[in-house]
Amino acid sequence: MKRVLTAIVLIPLVIAVIYVSPRWPIVLMSTIFVIAGLALWEYLGLANAIGAKTPKVVVMVLLALLMAAIFRNPELMAPVIGAMALALLVICTFRSPLERVLPDTAFSVFGLLYVGLPMSTLYLLSAQDNGPSLLVFLLLVVWAGDIAALYVGRSLGRWMLAKRLSPNKTWEGSIASVAASVGIAALLVWLGGMLTARSLEYLSYPGTYVHWMGLAVLLNIAGQVGDLAESAIKRAAGAKDSGKLLPGHGGFLDRIDALLLAAPVLWYAQLAQQSF
Repeated sequence: MKRVLTAIVLIPLVIAVIYVSPRWPIVLMSTIFVIAGLALWEYLGLANAIGAKTPKVVVMVLLALLMAAIFRNPELMAPVIGAMALALLVICTFRSPLERVLPDTAFSVFGLLYVGLPMSTLYLLSAQDNGPSLLVFLLLVVWAGDIAALYVGRSLGRWMLAKRLSPNKTWEGSIASVAASVGIAALLVWLGGMLTARSLEYLSYPGTYVHWMGLAVLLNIAGQVGDLAESAIKRAAGAKDSGKLLPGHGGFLDRIDALLLAAPVLWYAQLAQQSF
């Protein structure tokens, strides 16, 4: 029940922010920064539980600078991340004991790549011509897959998907997850077509059903891998959840773990489509 109530509160807020963002993009970027910041803080806590001693405050400041740079000019993403990696090396060189200089630097830099970079692609997606529609597609495809995997896996799951990483994941839940993502993708494309025919530009999905459903499969697979990757990090740290900020859901990192791989996949898919 806690899980359901939390979703009932958060989902409408997220959808509202998405459709406000074309007029006030700072609202979306601020929301992304808050969520990314909370998730990154949880990740750094897990990294420290594994044995590192990351400069958490410094990494959070660098996340804010990364988001600000991308908001100002998306082309700054790569050079800014490179500069931050070198800055973290220098800081850890003088801050950490010799035996921890490399792991502290590596965990810190990876935090920016693992959380900061993927969350930044949400803003980049929003800047596309059909940005709000892309974000709605991404979120609903990932969420539908997550819900189906949870409930089908619990009720019908028998065959373990990746027992070493997450003993609760099953092949039955994974297959149901893909089916749910494809189903919601088809529904969104159909609804977008219906609204467009009535001159209501709330959802726009140009192209064929096959294109969008194929994209839904890719996003679902990326999301499931992202979920398993975060489970591996938590198991290495001896933690059940990344945090306790969301009742019934664990931490923010637990909620966005699938997005951390799915969002870049959608962003690069859009780049590839525009390039070819």
